[in-house]
Amino acid sequence: MHHLRVPEERNRSGALRVVEDVTDAATPEPTAPSTLPLAVLDFVGIEYGESAADSIAGAVELARAVETAGFRRYWVSEHHSMSSLACSAPEILIAHLLTLTERIRVGAAGIMLPNHSSFKVAEMFRTLLAIAPDRVDLGLGRAPGTDPLTALVLRRGTKGDPAADFPGQVSELLGFLGDGFPEGHPYSRLIAAPVVEQKPDVFMLGSSGYGPQFAAVNGMRAVFAHHMSPEIATSVLRRYRADFQPGVEQEPWSAISVLAFASEDPEEVTRFEAGWALTMLNLRRNIREPIRPEAVDAFAASSEFRDTPRDPDRMAIGPAEQVVERLQELQRESQSDEVVIVTPGLDRAARIASFEAIAAAWPR
Repeated sequence: MHHLRVPEERNRSGALRVVEDVTDAATPEPTAPSTLPLAVLDFVGIEYGESAADSIAGAVELARAVETAGFRRYWVSEHHSMSSLACSAPEILIAHLLTLTERIRVGAAGIMLPNHSSFKVAEMFRTLLAIAPDRVDLGLGRAPGTDPLTALVLRRGTKGDPAADFPGQVSELLGFLGDGFPEGHPYSRLIAAPVVEQKPDVFMLGSSGYGPQFAAVNGMRAVFAHHMSPEIATSVLRRYRADFQPGVEQEPWSAISVLAFASEDPEEVTRFEAGWALTMLNLRRNIREPIRPEAVDAFAASSEFRDTPRDPDRMAIGPAEQVVERLQELQRESQSDEVVIVTPGLDRAARIASFEAIAAAWPR
């Protein structure tokens, strides 16, 4: 059982302090593979007018397509209380997808650990390994993946500080997954069944400085959500590599998740950009239902969208070669080993075409 460290520093007032500046000279470069593996993070969105069953069938279609295109991983997220998404039970989706694909690694990005029992998560992912050995990934997050009321219900009314409990939860999970517990530990006699020899590949997720620093001081793999916090993504991932201490893993490994969409059609690119902007706007308005395609078109043509300054660092969009160039630039700047592509949208066929175009344009 690993006794995990907490990376946060607190000032005298008790506020968290996260240092984001990085000295490049002290940061070792990753070992560069001949080609950079690619992954997909799918929110399993329910397009307007389709059922949840249609959405899940679409996820299978997408996973098969990116497997054929040569992507290394296909991950699904955990979100709750949203009628526009079908990803409230990622462990069930993973089992379904594993049985309907052949080679691609399938996993969660992530399991929001404070919503679950560590023992139950270990049982679920050992079961997944029994279904598909060598193909299961487990990304861990400490956010709820939902609003405060839903989080309260998921956690059976527990009002404690999930951040304070998170290191202990991760430590327990690793123990149940096979690292074991010290002699005399009350959990040492428990068995997370079924017993399998393998462990899933475990990743620490983050959209703030906490996740990568937790991964660094505990020797874990790190995945950072550039699609949520682009302004700090490269600096925190570089610091992760500089601060890495062997622990669960002996060498640093990181990935960066980026909003990306490739198309030769400028109108299709604008529609993707407007769709994401409208989705974020709706979430701020507490609207959590599928978006009508005509609503995206109207928003794309509106002055609200057209007159808003674009943030060129937030996403990689345009022709496939241009998208690949931007993704590789982010990979170099962040010293990441892998790029996770995030392409939400209302047109699944266009999303699949984008993934295929990016894979085809990626140097091999």
